[in-house]
Amino acid sequence: MGYVVKKAAQRFEEKKAAIYVRVSTQYQVDRASLPVQREELINYAKYALGISDYVIFEDAGYSAKNTDRPDYQQMMARMRTGEFSHLLVWKIDRISRNLLDFSVMYAELKELGVVFVSKNEQFDTSSAMGEAMLKIILIFAELERKTTSERVSAVFVSRANDGIWNGGKVPYGYSYDKESKTFSIAEDEAKIVRLIYSLYESEKSIVRVARIMNERGLKSRAGNDWSPTTVHTILSSPFYSGTYRYNYRDESNTKRFREKGKDEWVLVENHHPAIVSPERQAAVGVILESKHYNKNATYQRKNVHVFAGLLTCGCCGSTMAATTDKVRADGWRPSMYICSRRRKSEDCTNKYVSDVTLGPFVLNFFANLIKASNSFGRTTSIETLEKKLLRGEALSHVDHIERPGLEELYNHLRSGFDEKRFEPPTIAATETSADLSERDLLLSEKRRLERALNRLKTIYLYGDDEMASKDFNIERERITKALSEVDSRINELDIANAFDLSLSDEAFMQKASQFILTQQLLDKRYVNYERFIRKIDPKIVKDFLNETVSNFCIKDGLTTSILLKNGIELRFSYKTAE
Repeated sequence: MGYVVKKAAQRFEEKKAAIYVRVSTQYQVDRASLPVQREELINYAKYALGISDYVIFEDAGYSAKNTDRPDYQQMMARMRTGEFSHLLVWKIDRISRNLLDFSVMYAELKELGVVFVSKNEQFDTSSAMGEAMLKIILIFAELERKTTSERVSAVFVSRANDGIWNGGKVPYGYSYDKESKTFSIAEDEAKIVRLIYSLYESEKSIVRVARIMNERGLKSRAGNDWSPTTVHTILSSPFYSGTYRYNYRDESNTKRFREKGKDEWVLVENHHPAIVSPERQAAVGVILESKHYNKNATYQRKNVHVFAGLLTCGCCGSTMAATTDKVRADGWRPSMYICSRRRKSEDCTNKYVSDVTLGPFVLNFFANLIKASNSFGRTTSIETLEKKLLRGEALSHVDHIERPGLEELYNHLRSGFDEKRFEPPTIAATETSADLSERDLLLSEKRRLERALNRLKTIYLYGDDEMASKDFNIERERITKALSEVDSRINELDIANAFDLSLSDEAFMQKASQFILTQQLLDKRYVNYERFIRKIDPKIVKDFLNETVSNFCIKDGLTTSILLKNGIELRFSYKTAE
């Protein structure tokens, strides 16, 4: 058995496949598309790949537009534990039709050492040619998806220009007749819409309007409390003045709403009965503009709320919503976070928290945690650990860390489990570590075989004992064949790394960014948050926190607890004001 065959046998001695099947419509589900995919992929795993150990993941009725699918997410979570050696699919578009999503997923598979196999396209990525084919197919799949999307969009824009409603949620205040395809005013809801306009004209605050509505016990169509966002939507939508607006949303990014340029909008005036006059809505629009709800929208979208999605209200348990604070004299505009329940009503009395106080506390705490983790030794006491964690001006008002969480962190560090979690990551070359070590082994083996071939020639030509030509030729052929196999595998790795250049560059930049962040936290005795966040890309800090922290609990402007991703929760007790 050749060297490369032996290497593959050692690497995949215990094979286990993740089989992923997906159909996007109920029609496909009904036609037994899932069972067909499932059966053929099981047979392919058994008889083509020699894998009898497998787990099936199914997503029925989910689109391939993005990867937000339950079984797909579960599969990737298990993949990261090292459970699987192969990922087997019917076609590559079963994973995603989005080139970026697939590229991110595939880069992760490579890092995990998982082989990707597409049964229908008849290739697998254990070979350089299979990997090259995969990337070519992906480009054409993305082109086909975008072309189809453009055709569909053109049809809908044409329909909208003709005044035909393209479907969706019927706006609050209206009802829709499917037979006549016309809108009529739902008077019960229309009264609420007019009230919202009247309240805003007097209060000039969408937060205040939402509170008044909720205090009066008025509910939305779904029976929920009114939020400032819903109030703003009703005040700003031209639908309420009788105008149908279409093609104003840029849906290329499914995670974030953006408006297209106004020259691309389709506006059909007098499309349906108006609840408010165009003049009244225009006047309300002027107030909205002056209150900055539409003004500087581009700047607001670019603002990175570092702690968004990580803060919980310590009074009522609601999430805390992010918004932008006032611009400071030096041009810095920090974020501020307000209890989402308090924005709707006065039931919650929790104070807001700003980057001005939250940022220094969090970054200095993590700088202390990284340093304490790196200097932790067998003789370190729990009291010493606590002193190190609370070092610096930003944490000087903390009296102590409550014992249960502190003890858990102490035992965590003492046991040595995952103690490199907070160390600066190493910056690797564009090759993955697995490819790099295999290439080094191959080069070493190549040098050994070349030495063996030279020794064989020396023995044959100059040795004291005569060597038969037949024996010489057999041994030379064996060594030459092994050399050829090694050269072939080195070439495969080089081609694979050439094709993976863009993905490796992205991974390199992510690791480099994390390295810069943690290195700067280690180098500074005190982290000036404003100066730090204006110097470094805020997204790097946000990504670091999202990978490290599950939740910050905020009460009266103070951080009362931090729940880390590893399950350890640290609770802070503060000094009483003298």
